[in-house]
Amino acid sequence: MARHRGKFITFEGLDGVGKSTQLENLAGWLRERGVDVVTTPEPGGTAIGQKLRGVVLSSRTEGLSPLAELALMFADRAQHLDELIVPALHRGQWVLCDRFTDSSLAYQGAGRELGSAPVLELHKILCRDLWPDLTILMVSDPAASVARARRRNTQQSRQTRADEGRFEQESRAFYQRVHQAYLALAEREPQRVVKVDARDPAPKVHKKIVELVEERLEISLPRR
Repeated sequence: MARHRGKFITFEGLDGVGKSTQLENLAGWLRERGVDVVTTPEPGGTAIGQKLRGVVLSSRTEGLSPLAELALMFADRAQHLDELIVPALHRGQWVLCDRFTDSSLAYQGAGRELGSAPVLELHKILCRDLWPDLTILMVSDPAASVARARRRNTQQSRQTRADEGRFEQESRAFYQRVHQAYLALAEREPQRVVKVDARDPAPKVHKKIVELVEERLEISLPRR
């Protein structure tokens, strides 16, 4: 990577915790201070990724094996890195990404019980072992988060006919495994992964995230 490459920040957590909202809030804050920011999701951050997203998130996708699901996630991620993330970082832009490999560690590694080894091996090969500079892990009550995500997907389906509810059909045990995997990740990698209480009011969460970005990335941006 270039010496003066941009920063790579990811947002993680269960669906329904407000990741997308806080990602956009941080992007707006950075742009107001002159930072060139790219925001992007996983899966689906590229045109090819959108096609893969349609397969892996659709509740109509039946019989997809856990390993096939993991492979599709990494196909999306490899394309995402090559087409968007790495070029943006080389240009000095900051990339804010809604999910990255930590999601696969939590959802496929723990939720699907594949373990972390295949996830980390695929990351090393397909993602060139590139990890974020900072990961914001938004933590909330699993049951409340999933209920919110289900309501959101139902409303989205009615409005756009987009069906992205496959994961929301999973059991409470599945989401407990995902939740615990995220907490364990924060314990293992405290220098990169920082927990934020998503149950707090949105303005308070945003303020905390801004403070973490300035502290952990050792930057000082002008206040407005």
